[in-house]
Amino acid sequence: MKSKVSISVIVATYNQELYIGRCLRSLLSQSLDRDKYEIIVINDGSKKKTNTILSAFKDEINIISNKKNMGLPYSLNKGIKNSKGRFVVRVDADDYVNRNFLEYLQMHLLYNQEMQAVCCDYFLVDDTEKVMKKMNALKDPIGCGIMFRIESLIKIGLYDSNFKVHEDKDLRIRFLKHNKIDRVSLPLYRYRMHLNNITKDKKKMDRHFKKLLKKHK
Repeated sequence: MKSKVSISVIVATYNQELYIGRCLRSLLSQSLDRDKYEIIVINDGSKKKTNTILSAFKDEINIISNKKNMGLPYSLNKGIKNSKGRFVVRVDADDYVNRNFLEYLQMHLLYNQEMQAVCCDYFLVDDTEKVMKKMNALKDPIGCGIMFRIESLIKIGLYDSNFKVHEDKDLRIRFLKHNKIDRVSLPLYRYRMHLNNITKDKKKMDRHFKKLLKKHK
C-alpha cells in the first residue's frame, strides 16, 4: 500500500533538552493533516534528559538513535535516507515553526512544478521567544526551513559529512549550481538565538569556512 506521507520533517538533536519539546509540539500542531507528514528525529548520542523528553513523543514521531555523537550532517543524511515523503524539510531542534509552515511550503511546490525547493522568511527570536527581527530568507539564508523535492537532494549527494558546521552553505552552493530556491515571504519559521548556538564557536566556524573556500575555490 502506497504511503500517504507527502512531507518528511527531519530534526537532528544533540542534548537539546531545553528546546526539543517546543520544537516537536509546533510540528505536531500543523494545519496539514497529520497523516500527510512524518517527523523523523535523529537522536545523535544525546544524554538522559533529551532521551527522556523524546520518549514522551515516541508514539507520534519516528526516533532514530545514533550510538554515539556523529555530527549534524551525518544525522541529517540518515534522516533523509529513512524518509518516505516526496518533500523533505529540516527543522533544527532549538527552533520552532508557525502552524501553517508545512502546508504553505508544500502548496508552493505543488503549484510550481518547475521549482525544486522553497524557503520561507523567519523571525529571529531570543531565548524567551521574544521576536527580535523579521528576516528575508534569501538575503540572510539559514540552513533550516527549506523544503526540497527529495530527488533534487539525492542528485547532489545530500550533506557533506566532512563539514561539522557550514554544512548548509556547502549544500546550498552545490544545490544552486543546478536549481533555484524560491521564497515565500511569510515568516513561518522561528530561528532561536541563544548562548549555546553552534555558530557561537568562532574557531570551529572559521576552520570549516576555510575548508568551504578550499572546496569551492
